Amino acid sequence: MILLPESFEKRMKSVLGKEFTAFSQALSNKLFHSIRINPKKLDLTPDLEPVLSCSTGYYLTQRPIYTLDPLFHAGVYYVQESSSMFLEQFLRQSGKTQLKVLDLCAAPGGKSTHLTSLLPDDSLLVCNEVIHSRAQVLSENLKKWGNPNVIVTCNDPKDFARLPGFFDVIVVDAPCSGEGLFRRDPSAIEEWSEEQAAHCALRQKRILADVWPSLAEGGLLIYSTCTYNPAENEENIKWLSEFAQTEPQKLEIPEEWGVVTTEANGYPCYRFYPHLIKGEGFFTAAVKKMERCEPERKQKNKTSLPLAGKTDLALIGELVSSLSLAILNFEGNFLAFPTCWLTELDQIKANLRIVHAGVKICEIKQGNLIPAHELAVSTIVNGLPYPTVELTLEQSLRFLKREEFQPNFQETGWNLFTYRSHPIGWAKNIGNRFNNGYPKEWRIRMSTTDFTGERLVDEAGKFPIGRLEI
Repeated sequence: MILLPESFEKRMKSVLGKEFTAFSQALSNKLFHSIRINPKKLDLTPDLEPVLSCSTGYYLTQRPIYTLDPLFHAGVYYVQESSSMFLEQFLRQSGKTQLKVLDLCAAPGGKSTHLTSLLPDDSLLVCNEVIHSRAQVLSENLKKWGNPNVIVTCNDPKDFARLPGFFDVIVVDAPCSGEGLFRRDPSAIEEWSEEQAAHCALRQKRILADVWPSLAEGGLLIYSTCTYNPAENEENIKWLSEFAQTEPQKLEIPEEWGVVTTEANGYPCYRFYPHLIKGEGFFTAAVKKMERCEPERKQKNKTSLPLAGKTDLALIGELVSSLSLAILNFEGNFLAFPTCWLTELDQIKANLRIVHAGVKICEIKQGNLIPAHELAVSTIVNGLPYPTVELTLEQSLRFLKREEFQPNFQETGWNLFTYRSHPIGWAKNIGNRFNNGYPKEWRIRMSTTDFTGERLVDEAGKFPIGRLEI
């Protein structure tokens, strides 16, 4: 049985009453492991138990070693706690289309990759993380997911006030006291204190106040935490309803999902308890920013972004399948980005720090085209004019570790490596060896030969893997 902080236990007993015993016992039960598949990379239904609130979410029967699964690095699926996947319901039940969406506290990328799968192709997603190192992780995960209509930024929430009324939807998965992680992460219990929880509640209010001006009238703000503390949850929704002109947003939720509906000043809120659902503790709610008048129709200005010239387009145009994508030239690096959002990219570039935008296609050095890794794992490719080489599990892991091995090359020059038909990166065959195009900073550092923890093995019993049978 997990030993809970005394003041936390007292509060939860007052909230749950007779259910507290079941709640505390659930914290000692086994964890549930879940993933979301990338619908643009895996067009099938896995033989796995589905997450009820998410159309692409599934529970695993056991936890694989994800780091040693090439499909994970190919962006075929994302590892995410099932309760967080409930975000899908706000988007689906809102009925909104062609949206500009901000995921404000986005790292490491669970909700961001989910949003890219939920939003129509003609939408724009801006994913932000204030800490630079975490913004790099966020950027990596979104590059692997492969969608071009994404911008990653590294800014404080207050910076978004420079873009008033810009976003149709803002997702704030706020930093919190982490009470919902007590079962999954024992260190969360050690770090918890009443003072820390009170500090989190104040910080959450500041974040909400800072980002509120950038939400358009009629727009939706979705708020969530992974804690049970009412001061960080319902009380913040109540405060927001008094701070700004808002309207409540109610969802239709089947009873069998086990989600508990509470309310804050007449606003419905949704709680997830581990004794009622197959997941961890979670809280979420949404408010609509009231419309005061007919929204102003803004005319788009011409972009000042550096578009690729005709010569460059003739060289690289065959790499990109969609005519709706513009090709931008940033100092010899060519990026694909949706044409319909170039003006917005220009605005964001002028006001925020951009980590990456769209999909990097290639760079040209001394007249030679070097395909980018982002292109290999993107969703925009269409019959790339390069030969493909299917790798075994062992070869794929060696490639992802940037180790030497002997692939079965058929042609010299650039080749696209695949694992189970999914692209995992580039290699240039130069005869007696090859140049590995996998990003050095992304390489696998875990040992594939000396690993001694709980594991699965391949057919030969040599390599610990996290292969999912999907």
